[in-house]
Amino acid sequence: MLIGRLGKDPEVRRLESGAAVAKFSIATDESYKDKDGNKVEQTEWHNIVVWRSQAEIAEKYLKKGMLIYVEGKLTTREYTDKDNQKKYFTEVVANTFKMLESRNSGGGSGYFPGASDEPSNVTSARNDQPAPVMEDAGDAPADDLPF
Repeated sequence: MLIGRLGKDPEVRRLESGAAVAKFSIATDESYKDKDGNKVEQTEWHNIVVWRSQAEIAEKYLKKGMLIYVEGKLTTREYTDKDNQKKYFTEVVANTFKMLESRNSGGGSGYFPGASDEPSNVTSARNDQPAPVMEDAGDAPADDLPF
């Protein structure tokens, strides 16, 4: 489970099968005081992948700077780069996400559970419907380049 802000608008592709896949990154922040009492702030970036109807909702409503909640599983994939070196990257394959603020307030501060200027059925995207079934990363077609 992560709560963070989108680093950029989602990138969406459609596979030959017609399935949509959206990829985006979110930033999570942490601050603490070091041994000398100085405030230290750290930002971590997380790559997020959503499939099918969730990808379409992400494409339509998610914007850079928006605060969202994401829930899913960590997956690690590998690919071979142009120099024939194996590269690995980890991403979150989300099974649900929720917009925590209206799309018009993206980039602002604060936590606004459930706030949205959209109907409530689009503020949350879940994979709890019988169809379409969300693909696991293992079921996804392999691509040679990270997205």
